[in-house]
Amino acid sequence: MIPPAYAPDFLDAHGWGGCEIRPLAGDASFRRYFRIAGGERRAVLMDAPPPQEDPRPFVAVATWLSQAGLSAPAILGRDLDRGLLLLDDFGDARLRETLDAAPERETELYGLAVDLLVHLHARPPMAGLAPHGLDQWLDELRLFVDWYCPALGLKVDEEDFVAAWREALAPVAADGLGPVTVLRDFHAENIMLVAGRAGIAHFGLLDFQDAVAGHPAYDLASVLEDARRDVTPAVEREMIELYVKKAGQSPEFERAYWTLAAQRNTRILGVFTRLWKRDGKPHYRSYQPRMWGLLERDLAHPALAPVRRWFDSNVPAPNRAAAWLKGAA
Repeated sequence: MIPPAYAPDFLDAHGWGGCEIRPLAGDASFRRYFRIAGGERRAVLMDAPPPQEDPRPFVAVATWLSQAGLSAPAILGRDLDRGLLLLDDFGDARLRETLDAAPERETELYGLAVDLLVHLHARPPMAGLAPHGLDQWLDELRLFVDWYCPALGLKVDEEDFVAAWREALAPVAADGLGPVTVLRDFHAENIMLVAGRAGIAHFGLLDFQDAVAGHPAYDLASVLEDARRDVTPAVEREMIELYVKKAGQSPEFERAYWTLAAQRNTRILGVFTRLWKRDGKPHYRSYQPRMWGLLERDLAHPALAPVRRWFDSNVPAPNRAAAWLKGAA
């Protein structure tokens, strides 16, 4: 978490010369974040180093979200060739820690997340976004057989894996409930509570540069089946029903919710294994038991029957949550 050598010159060129640069956060990518402090002023420096990262999608999506009435960080300065952005500082009140400290606010704050998604999904998707449909869902699922299964020494039927998922996902792809702008990483660690802003603008959005045009159920599953914090099943059920009511959704939405939640959670099991094995980030192993708990809950839905049969035939119980709880993996 050492800022790039050219960061002081960048800050000076944008009126922030002489300010303190403090490490703030890193994430699962190559991006790093630093807090810039000078007197009473605060900003955030994003370091998205090329060629691994490109800050242009972040700028484009942030601009579009702001125009749509949502709180995305304002761009205070940019050097796109070097991958530097100077951003609005939303402060330190993150949804994750707020809910951990006050779990009685789950209904209130997840209800606000539902309102935000209803607002977002009432608009046509942002122009130019990549599609996120059946082909992309199936491609993402390869992460499970390419990374998770080898890491646990599993020999699985990959052809049947794809066939089972295609059977489950094809009706979702054809249900006519999209496309909308999908943020993809909409969860409690990417939502800030911005002081002085009310309604859906109270939620400051982060980590949306991978936005796509896809199904409205995806981001709802992302925030309610959170890889990093437990959401009670009762709150999940209440929020699904709230979204369906407020968005005027059809009965097909529920099938899509559980199917895309299962797709996302299976993909993340592969992603977290890759972060451990390839990228040297072993702490992601600690999330795997929660991911299995979520996936097992999803697989209980009748629409996931073909996928459930594949898991029962190919991934024995000792190679699921138990493998990570015992530290064997």
